[in-house]
Amino acid sequence: MSIETIARRYGSALADVVLKNNEAEAVAAELKAWEELFSANPEISLAFGNPAIGHMAKERVLEELIKRAKPLRTTANFLRVLLKNSRLIHLSAINEKFAAILEERYGIVPARIIAARELTEAQRNGLRDALEQLTGKKVKLDFQVEQEIIGGVIARLGSTVFDGSVKTRLEELRTQLLGAR
Repeated sequence: MSIETIARRYGSALADVVLKNNEAEAVAAELKAWEELFSANPEISLAFGNPAIGHMAKERVLEELIKRAKPLRTTANFLRVLLKNSRLIHLSAINEKFAAILEERYGIVPARIIAARELTEAQRNGLRDALEQLTGKKVKLDFQVEQEIIGGVIARLGSTVFDGSVKTRLEELRTQLLGAR
């Protein structure tokens, strides 16, 4: 089974539970903290993924971590299920899919905005408003600076790209001028 499939199944199941229990934000934040703990301490991740280490030893380590962190019952139980099914090593992928599923269920559309320079807060808000009006949904923006586009903005919403970059306009103009010969 692919990691993508694993992440989708566990992320979707967790989303069902946390939305029903009204714990989505809290569990998402706790899982992010667990993901950061594992990435900051690679020996923990390696231990959970090591088949030479027995399941009981892994269970004791996880229970000790849960005892110290004191997460919500839903988070603790989810981590236990992941360990039991040897999926704890995929926490990062599961967490990423879980966040995407929550956004989808809340009707939030992720959008990547690429600009030649850092945008002001007013520009960011204007872009968000325009994209929300265009999609009819709440938009979560992820900003990125790429000086190669020279000026303007590129907005990516799923498979749709709105390219208002100077670089693209110059390329189009070049193609037109060369085609006019």
